Amino acid sequence: MIIFAACVATALAEYAAPAYPVHHAYAPEHSYAPTPYNFEYSVNDPHSYDVKSQSEHSDGHGNVKGSYSLLEADGSTRIVEYTADHSGFNAEVKKIEGYSHGYSTPIPAYKSAPAYKPAYAAHSYAAPAYSYAAPAHSYAAPAYSYAAPAHSYAAPAYSYAAPAHSYAAPAHSYVTPAAYA
Repeated sequence: MIIFAACVATALAEYAAPAYPVHHAYAPEHSYAPTPYNFEYSVNDPHSYDVKSQSEHSDGHGNVKGSYSLLEADGSTRIVEYTADHSGFNAEVKKIEGYSHGYSTPIPAYKSAPAYKPAYAAHSYAAPAYSYAAPAHSYAAPAYSYAAPAHSYAAPAYSYAAPAHSYAAPAHSYVTPAAYA
């Protein structure tokens, strides 16, 4: 067995594994020249109480500075000022209490409905009278009787007779041909 393993190892050592080219599963990323930008927007919708704004600017070299704000449901304003640069992302969150932008909780223009009162007097009914009498049962247990079955067994009768054989030799007649006599 050792000799066989040595022969296989020697035979496999003669062949080197083929070298396959390395394929990348993604395309190389293009590098673009840094581009500075500046943008801002704001929403001020008094009907839906959607009040928010954002502004951001970049110098084009990976440094970004910006802020956003929004009106919370409790009437306070959340303001977030952030910077992102080679050190990472840093955000400072501020909360200004109270109602801003002159908005307050709206007063409904309608009155709530009064508690329900039916327009008619409710009928009164007498509760039904229930009566129940348990039925009288009479039950007698069944009478059981058991008798063991009577068994009788007789051994089978066996008989054997040797078969009758008769054998007779076949009757052959042989006549010598006249040419040989």
